[in-house]
Amino acid sequence: MPRAALKLDEKIRARNIRLILDVATDVFSRKGFEGTRIAEIAELAELPKANIYYYFSSKEEIYSEIIASLIAGWDDALANIRAERDPAEALRDYIIAKLDYTARHPRESRLFASEIIQGARFLSRKDRQHMQAATDERVAVLEEWISEGRMAAINPRHLLIMLWATTQFYSDFSPLACDALGQNKLKRRDFTTAAETIVQTVLGGVIPAHSPSA
Repeated sequence: MPRAALKLDEKIRARNIRLILDVATDVFSRKGFEGTRIAEIAELAELPKANIYYYFSSKEEIYSEIIASLIAGWDDALANIRAERDPAEALRDYIIAKLDYTARHPRESRLFASEIIQGARFLSRKDRQHMQAATDERVAVLEEWISEGRMAAINPRHLLIMLWATTQFYSDFSPLACDALGQNKLKRRDFTTAAETIVQTVLGGVIPAHSPSA
């Protein structure tokens, strides 16, 4: 195949995969895994059903791809928590990055929430092990900060659970957040204010008063 034709084919492939994943994310987030059908994804993507199977072997593969992308985004936020960093700055950057990702990917977050509520039946063992390992790595960092007196002696696992849950709330339960804020829709500034509030509250509770970052 000529190089120009090959590049065009690759461009079409990339575009169709993005389209399929975008449509599938929307359907999965609304209907869950079992309620979603390949035929509906194909119809909404305006592609033949055969084309879906050309790029993905099954509904499970599409679902796994979406979950993997979501977890990668969470990994990027968690990467802010590193032993060599100042604890206050690291936690602040994590909270801001996590809320930013939540604001930009609400459907993926709701999809994951739905999966967990339904018992995580389709969350792969590999994904669960990865998330457990990522948590263990950050727990080790927090424990190091605590042992050095750079952070209050609290349970690091419960801290991570609290931070994750707080930042997820704004996408997973956006109607409740809107009710609490007295408005119909969350705006970008709401996520910014949420980040500022969470940062101030958390750092005030876990960073020693004598710390330079306090």
